[in-house]
Amino acid sequence: MKKVLLFLSLLLLNSCSLNSLIPIEQVNKLQTIKYSPYMKHYRGYFARTDLQPIKNRKKYRFFYNKKEKDLAVLLQRKNKYILYSMFNSDKKAIEIKKNSKTRYRHIAKILKRKGYHYTLPSSIGCTSNVGLRLYKGVKTLLIEVKDYSYLQNIYKESIRSYNATKIKKIKTRLPKSLISSYYKHYEKRAKTKTQFKQLQIIASKLQLKYRGTKTKTNIEAKTEKIQKKESIKEATKEPIMEDSEEEAAEIIIIEEPKEKSKPYIYYLKEASYEELNDYLYASKINNDFSYDQYNKLKSRCSRLKEDELLKNGSLEDLIVAYKKNKDRRYKKRIMTLMKEVQEKE
Repeated sequence: MKKVLLFLSLLLLNSCSLNSLIPIEQVNKLQTIKYSPYMKHYRGYFARTDLQPIKNRKKYRFFYNKKEKDLAVLLQRKNKYILYSMFNSDKKAIEIKKNSKTRYRHIAKILKRKGYHYTLPSSIGCTSNVGLRLYKGVKTLLIEVKDYSYLQNIYKESIRSYNATKIKKIKTRLPKSLISSYYKHYEKRAKTKTQFKQLQIIASKLQLKYRGTKTKTNIEAKTEKIQKKESIKEATKEPIMEDSEEEAAEIIIIEEPKEKSKPYIYYLKEASYEELNDYLYASKINNDFSYDQYNKLKSRCSRLKEDELLKNGSLEDLIVAYKKNKDRRYKKRIMTLMKEVQEKE
């Protein structure tokens, strides 16, 4: 054990390349980067020397097996199609041989019989990132997927029931793209003051803009209807009992809660990294703080980012960071993770 750790330490201190620390077998394979109740992160590097376009010039295509709850990515090599499971990295890839007459529609039918249908990751509560990378000296196609489906369902239930209780203590942030349209749908349907209040809490957690004015349009319409009936009542001197005075009063007092911007000291002392980072890159940042204040916030954001990397960063990311900054804290954390890996083996 000590010899192994000493060897790794020497490699690290001598600024060894990342290639010597990561097995070559990791190319053309999927890895689970992070696995938590609310978010699961999967990543794969695929050699792109003989990758061929599948459809619309894209060299990848996502498929989903609803029964097995498995998201997979399809790639095309010179002589075959390969379907890699994103959610189950240990699952053997499905290989389908091809010839000059094989077309994508033939492959899609074969995969359909196996339970896989073409999909977009966003339709099943996931985000994806695909890009070209030089990995271990090999030209690769990076494919990353983050699964937020469980967290998305929790938020959907809270929004649908207008009850923010279940999401108040959740720290993992759900990407806006996975929930904003769902939120807006139920925001338009909200009618009571209690529902508006719960939606405000949910919108704050999601960092969405609360737009009470959209639902207020329906309220104003009802108020106008009541006022019109009261005018008719005065003209005809006949009582109209369809809408009570209590209902009218309730409608009139419902006001749109004003969204208050948080003070500078909050972002300087209390805001989390994700919240501060989002705010720094908001379009109105230049109108909120002075140049000096903005620089102080950027400095704090950088420190929080380092803390997050040191606490939750992968071994690979920490090594890359250490090669750039030579920070002893990173070296200490790397050695700790290496020791944990060796102990598990």
